[in-house]
Order: sequence, then C-alpha cells, then structure tokens
Amino acid sequence: MATTYKIDPAHSSAHFSIRHMMITNVRGTFSGITGTVIYDAANLGASSVEAEIDASTINTGDEKRDAHLKSPDFLDVEKYPKITFKSKSIAKAGDDVKVTGDLTIHGVTREVVITAEPLAPETKDPWGGIRTGTTATTKIKRSDFGLTWNSALETGGFVLGDELKLTLDIQLVKVE
Repeated sequence: MATTYKIDPAHSSAHFSIRHMMITNVRGTFSGITGTVIYDAANLGASSVEAEIDASTINTGDEKRDAHLKSPDFLDVEKYPKITFKSKSIAKAGDDVKVTGDLTIHGVTREVVITAEPLAPETKDPWGGIRTGTTATTKIKRSDFGLTWNSALETGGFVLGDELKLTLDIQLVKVE
C-alpha cells in the first residue's frame, strides 16, 4: 500500500559542489524544498517523487557570488524562479533506490538518475506527526542545463568545472 509524504522544507536541503579554478571545490545549498513523495515499498513502480526548489535560496556563504549565481549569467532566478524534479520511474538498486526523472533548471529539462538511500524507519515527532527521510545524490553537467558561463584561466583550464555534485537531505512528513 502506498504512503503519501510531504517534504518538510524546514528540515530539508539541497547541497552542491563544483570545482573552482581546477584546485578546490565551492559548496553551496538551496533551502525551501517542497514536494510530495508517494512510496509503495511492495511496488516501487507505483512510487513517485515531485519536488520544487526556490532557486533564489542559493547560498554559498558569499553575498557577491550568490548575487552573480542568481543573475542571468547563471540561474536567472527572475526568469526561472524554480528548480523542479518529477520522477518517471523508481527501482531498487542493491540496498539503494534509483529514481529516474526529469530535472528542470534554468528552463531546461533533462533526465537524471538520483540514487537514494532507503527511507529511514518512521518515527513519531513531538507533535504527533510521522516522519522519515533519506539522503540522495546525483551528478549533472551544468552545461546540459544551459549554465555555460565560464572564464578561461591564464594557466589553462577554466574558472568553473562543468560537473555539479548534488546531495539532497530530505525529511518527509506522512500525510494522514
């Protein structure tokens, strides 16, 4: 039997990492994730995920860089305020779950595969709600989503790598 959960935006986040100047990684987060997970442990094919992130919540710990990331050079949050994901299939992969779906960033939709850990055992929160959660990861190429701004380095290479590593920490609240 399927169980419906809502993503708890106060206790969920998306983290990303990208290579900077070919020597270090810059990390950042998005907050304000919302959405619905329908989970059927007996029939994963009947499960689904829909999620939305407010692109303007990007935070790398540097206001000037965050403003540049929100600009038309990158996310263009005025024109594309949301990052969305809608699953197309969910299947077991060893101990984990592979969630295949459409990710839309910067107005461009591409199919991605997200690897999710098994849902944590349900637990009752202090307010009587039932909660669970998971951590999920994927890698994408920012160029696949039209995020192509870059600058060449004098010593060769570019300021920003193309690969983004994404980690999602998602807490879910059971819908009664």
